[in-house]
Amino acid sequence: MVVLWLVLPAALGTFFLGVFVWAVFEHFLTTDVPSALRHPAKFRFLHCIFVYVVTLGNIFKKIGVCSLLRFLQFLQKSVRIKEDPALVVTNLRFGTIPVRLFQPKTPSPSPQRGIIFFHGGAALAGSLDIYHSLCGSLARETDSVLLAVGYHKLPDHHYHTISNDCLNASIHFLKTLGTYGVDSSRVVLCGDSVGAGVAALISQTLIPAYRLLLVGCHRDRGFIPPKVWKKYRKWLSTDNLPNRFKKTGCQPVFPAPFNGAAYLENKHLLDVENSPLVRDDEIIGQLPEAFLVSCENDMLRDDALLYKKRLEDQGVPVKWYHVEDGFHGSLMLFDKKSFSFPCSLKIMNAIVSYIKSIM
Repeated sequence: MVVLWLVLPAALGTFFLGVFVWAVFEHFLTTDVPSALRHPAKFRFLHCIFVYVVTLGNIFKKIGVCSLLRFLQFLQKSVRIKEDPALVVTNLRFGTIPVRLFQPKTPSPSPQRGIIFFHGGAALAGSLDIYHSLCGSLARETDSVLLAVGYHKLPDHHYHTISNDCLNASIHFLKTLGTYGVDSSRVVLCGDSVGAGVAALISQTLIPAYRLLLVGCHRDRGFIPPKVWKKYRKWLSTDNLPNRFKKTGCQPVFPAPFNGAAYLENKHLLDVENSPLVRDDEIIGQLPEAFLVSCENDMLRDDALLYKKRLEDQGVPVKWYHVEDGFHGSLMLFDKKSFSFPCSLKIMNAIVSYIKSIM
């Protein structure tokens, strides 16, 4: 028995070390780091950790322990949040929707600005705890009351549940602003990654006189009907991208033969609730001023650029901040000390400066 207890830790240690070594080899064999990225060694280390975690999750899935998603959610729950002495943080529920309220501890003699924040995570991951530090810093640095919405996620809930949760939480908050000491004329919708898309959807649904703030946020094409293709070509063509963002040798995308069965299975993907980029012009034209942050090394970069053009074409005021050395998710690292990047702080400072300048 004693031998077993000695062998087991050694075997587990060898297993985890072996997986990490494999992840490092996988990274260096398959990953090119853009030259514009600052601190490439730090980026490589973080990417190795990411590959390591994903590999462990896939191994656990194959041996029947749990799925990759459940493994990621387990790791998320281990995140420790730090208390900010300058803030009062309250966990609430709007019906079944978990939300977290960040309020400056120092009382304000007048109503304060409000921020509604939707976190990222591809609608699969992300959480109020993961974004706690970011939300707390936004509330503190802008002297605002911030509501972070913890929407239900895939695959346990349908995609529409995500947008419905965020919409319902936003409406409830907007109806009760006085309860939280928020000025109804000073409310910002804000999101990161998929949360930016949610912020756009909410603004398009409500069309209020509220300002809009987005941080960085199309599929076999046989399910797209010809009439929809016309809209896609008009609004989402690479012709709408600034010349410096167009890749040389990029091949034009042509409609695939229409597949009726594929359309019936995937038509929900064409809903405007899933893609704020394809809203009609009359809706886009009524939107409030927006602040868009895009990162050069981001798979959602072009989405942000196309949405910027759609807003500008309809006369909507847009402030755009592009980060040449930025990458997807870099904002989350703004306060991670040795793991932070210059682009992380630049994005955070730009957001804070914009919010403080408009209200």
